[in-house]
Amino acid sequence: MERFVQCLLTALICCVAIGQFVQVITRYVVQAPVMGLEETVMFPTLWLYILGAVSASRDNTHIRANVLEIFLKTPLQHTVLAIIGEIVSLVVGFWLLYWAWDYTRYAWRVWRESPTLYIPTFYADVALFTGLALMIVYTFSHLSRHVRSLATGEAR
Repeated sequence: MERFVQCLLTALICCVAIGQFVQVITRYVVQAPVMGLEETVMFPTLWLYILGAVSASRDNTHIRANVLEIFLKTPLQHTVLAIIGEIVSLVVGFWLLYWAWDYTRYAWRVWRESPTLYIPTFYADVALFTGLALMIVYTFSHLSRHVRSLATGEAR
């Protein structure tokens, strides 16, 4: 699964880079911009951002302000702090997921389309809900790993 996600992220970044390259060449060199290219590049760009956040959540490499870890001395204290952080992340994640679900339902009901090519924007709108749901799954797995290490005594 990890290999698939890496390939997908690579394909998305290539699509975005190629789209931007074509847009720059056609607009500024050829003086004939490709109509609708911005709309088509928006979809892989949005999915790239969201899936990149999911990937960081999976690898547990999000940027953190670990100021409290400076004052904590033992591995047990670090594990308890990690558990608290994961619980806070889950609470915020579920709250955001609730709002993303409302937005996804709205996007499904309204079924907006892009202005030039009439591509349904739902395919971009659903990325937020999907990404948040996956981030919650990975956060829960990190939480369970920390709790397990606390319960087995590995964190002492």
